[in-house]
Amino acid sequence: MSWTSLLADPSGIERIYDGCVPDLRILNLHSVEFNREGPSLLLKFDMPSYPENPPAKWKKQGFNVVQVTMGLSGVKNPKLNGFTTSPIVDITLRSRGEITLDVNSDSLQIHATAATVYVSSISAYRTSCE
Repeated sequence: MSWTSLLADPSGIERIYDGCVPDLRILNLHSVEFNREGPSLLLKFDMPSYPENPPAKWKKQGFNVVQVTMGLSGVKNPKLNGFTTSPIVDITLRSRGEITLDVNSDSLQIHATAATVYVSSISAYRTSCE
């Protein structure tokens, strides 16, 4: 089962990747934001691969990295252990009534449960490192 099946609305990310969304492994994690409203958790990361047929405006601008902000609402029992300036992580989502999130790397671990998981934004940018 793909992680997208747990999203409140997977249509945006599935459309970008023509239904072949990559696993959430070896991700460049940009930010982690906990918010007491909701309570919620936002994770901003680069996807591990670029779509074969990206949107025309991305092609025209020469973008080569997809960046996603994933949100979790109704967050309970969040735990954050460690952090680094350039975390490369694996994200795992599971469901047993609630959504369970695990973010893992050698230097960072996050664990939380939530009522809902969603993609709050999808964007792209160009990096010279490919």
